[in-house]
Amino acid sequence: MAIRNIRINGDDVLRKKCKVVTEITPRTLKLIKDMADTMYDADGVGLAAPQVGILQRIFVIDVFDDYGLRVFINPEILEVSGTQLGEEGCLSVPGEAAEVERPNYVKVKALNEKGEEFILEATELLARAILHENDHLNGKLFIDYLK
Repeated sequence: MAIRNIRINGDDVLRKKCKVVTEITPRTLKLIKDMADTMYDADGVGLAAPQVGILQRIFVIDVFDDYGLRVFINPEILEVSGTQLGEEGCLSVPGEAAEVERPNYVKVKALNEKGEEFILEATELLARAILHENDHLNGKLFIDYLK
């Protein structure tokens, strides 16, 4: 179990756009495992690579829906619809939470840790988590949505 340091708001890496993963290597798989360990250790439901200082298009999510850990490599948002208002927090913005409006539905295409492409349709909390983590890959934080 390897716990990595979570970067906190103000760290420049959180505001950078991540690079596409061109090859899934043993190092990539170790990063994914470390990210999952770090997320669970911090009681989070998602964690993106830039939050541990790595500028790659990878995030992990577990919304505790009996599916378990979901891995997204090079995610691409295909479709969104509807709206939901819900409280969000972030491991990179400790101690802060706020109501954020997001789409209630998302359709995303990504690769899993085996390099297999998948398409996932999600609503409610899972949709919120996917959109929140995907924002990290583009240098955006939930606090950017606050008025």
